[in-house]
Amino acid sequence: MSNSYDVIVLGSGPGGYVAAIRCAQLGLKTAIVERENLGGICLNWGCIPTKALLRSAEILHYAQHAKDYGLKIAGEIEADLEAVVKRSRGVAKQLNQGVTHLMKKNKIAVHMGEGTLTGPTSLTVKGEKGEEKLTAKHVIVATGARARDLPFAKADGKRVWTYRHAMTPSEMPKKLLVIGSGAIGIEFASFYNDMGADVTVVEMLDRIVPVEDAEVSAFLEKSLTKQGMTIMTGAGVEDIKATDKAVTAKIKGKDGKVAETEFSHCIVAIGIMPNTENVGLDKLVEMDRGFIQIDDYGRTKSKGLWAIGDCTPGPWLAHKASHEGVTTAEAIAKELGNKEVHPHPLNRDAIPGCTYCHPQIASVGMTEAKAKEAGYEVKVGVFPFIGNGKAIALGEAEGFTKTVFDAKTGELLGAHMVGAEVTEMIQGYVVGKTLETTEAELMQTVFPHPTISESMHESVLGAFGRAIHI
Repeated sequence: MSNSYDVIVLGSGPGGYVAAIRCAQLGLKTAIVERENLGGICLNWGCIPTKALLRSAEILHYAQHAKDYGLKIAGEIEADLEAVVKRSRGVAKQLNQGVTHLMKKNKIAVHMGEGTLTGPTSLTVKGEKGEEKLTAKHVIVATGARARDLPFAKADGKRVWTYRHAMTPSEMPKKLLVIGSGAIGIEFASFYNDMGADVTVVEMLDRIVPVEDAEVSAFLEKSLTKQGMTIMTGAGVEDIKATDKAVTAKIKGKDGKVAETEFSHCIVAIGIMPNTENVGLDKLVEMDRGFIQIDDYGRTKSKGLWAIGDCTPGPWLAHKASHEGVTTAEAIAKELGNKEVHPHPLNRDAIPGCTYCHPQIASVGMTEAKAKEAGYEVKVGVFPFIGNGKAIALGEAEGFTKTVFDAKTGELLGAHMVGAEVTEMIQGYVVGKTLETTEAELMQTVFPHPTISESMHESVLGAFGRAIHI
């Protein structure tokens, strides 16, 4: 097999494998280099297996509340942590095999091993077969990112965990400390809380899920507290000491006082670090805090060298990486003479964010505060799920939909949702933003009844004083 290609993709996560497939679809001879598992972190250790865990926790929650639906379940409802984790790993394995199939289907050469760039369009791969030298007309770096450690407490997988350890626990935490309340932290806090752990979340900022709208943050904190979690905002963990039996944390509260508390386990979820060290990038690209700087199509400063996904500036989301993968593949095809492709740069204002805690949260675009900071005069509509027939029938009347519009033009600036199935519904607003919709089109759209999505319509109507059911 020749080791010369049109395109080599370094990394097979949701950005890398999608980029490789699109390159192959466009007739380019393509290879992918992966050091661990096809599918990357998202498929094997991130987005997919965590949702499998959360689904098990959701089923447990419903079983424990069966009487709320007029049902009786004989005997005690218990969670089998080992079986829950086994199911999650099975889901990841199935999808990993799916990516392997897609590589074969699209005739993409797979080189397993540690890839290191020797130039903008050449690299070596050290694997089981020894060292291979590969060259290409273009190289796409899609090396992703990893969990950031605390400077005073490196995760060891025993008492101090990253998300990877939390996904395959050797035992069920009894008293769990979660440091950080972004999507990863809150999802694991929600999972382990539903599974029966005593959970404390510490967030250094003044509210949890701080990238979300302030009303969503406040609602989620109230809901999680009601579920039994301890939420500490404006607080910080100053030190951690781990032994074989426990974790002792010094936590500085909002009042400035430091208290020492013992936990059985701790999850560190304070952000990510790009995997850009030891890849041969130092003299080839510009970096900011380790993230590769690119243009709107993924180009770096070195001709023929491109980058996508979590090793580039955020938001650090799988769907953003996949979209970049397609854009970059098409930009490369165009440079190689394909006149039929017309790559479009990523619209960062229309990238949705989803967090699969209980209740779920989802959003796109500007928060109300950000819109005002940007100088917009806004119209805001909020519709609670308690006014939605389907939500009440489902026993999921906790939540709301909030929309933010430019008062002068009617442009949809942002949408923010908390409650059941909102991660499935947010795409309606994403399509609207992509099409540059105004309130007029959304008001004239017919929403099916009965659905929770009707809350989206009512929220739009409410922003302009026309809500029907509240």
